[in-house]
Amino acid sequence: MDTIIDGANKALELLISGDRNVIEVMTMTLLVSGVATTISVLLGVPLGLWLALEDFFGKSVLNSVVNFGMGLPPVVVGLVVSLFLWRSGPLGDLDLMYTTTAMIIAQTIIAFPIVAGFSFAAILSINPKLRWQLLSMGATPWQAHWLLIKEARLGLIAAIIAGFGRVISEVGASMMVGGNIKGQTRVLTTAIVTEVEKGNFDVAMAIAYILLFITYSIVVSLTILQHDKKML
Repeated sequence: MDTIIDGANKALELLISGDRNVIEVMTMTLLVSGVATTISVLLGVPLGLWLALEDFFGKSVLNSVVNFGMGLPPVVVGLVVSLFLWRSGPLGDLDLMYTTTAMIIAQTIIAFPIVAGFSFAAILSINPKLRWQLLSMGATPWQAHWLLIKEARLGLIAAIIAGFGRVISEVGASMMVGGNIKGQTRVLTTAIVTEVEKGNFDVAMAIAYILLFITYSIVVSLTILQHDKKML
């Protein structure tokens, strides 16, 4: 209990004082997770829309792959990405190992199927006749799809929240492909692990509070956007 209270006090101290190391790690966390989530949304929402609206051979197989990816262990993703990015790997010449780019790649792979799966469910929950009604009223396919996305925004923003929550809390893949290098690839989750290994439990708890605060703030912002009636 004392460690929990000390951690809260330490978190306030670090934030108020503007500790350079903490600010650096916070910035890196938001950069990596934010970019990875954005890419996963740009790829996952169209895939979910396509899966929900189109019928084609192999659709059930592709859907099962997406569902499987939603539960894919992050450490496995980290291992596979590492094998590709090692100097002896197929992409070794790009020299991406232990960089923020490698972390973004790994986190995008983790979040992408989550966003796609939630998007698929969100679009599928809409009345299937709505699309044809929009097209019959003169809407182009792109306009119809955009209106369907707006109609399904509650579920789609839930997809973004789920994808972001998964990557910002991820540890294994980030450490494997990023190396947890201070000042370069260290994020809040890996910083917590580092402080625990050093025995600095109060600092680790303080960083955990900061991580929770950032995550909660972003989720609250997305939730407000989700229920904003002006988006209708």
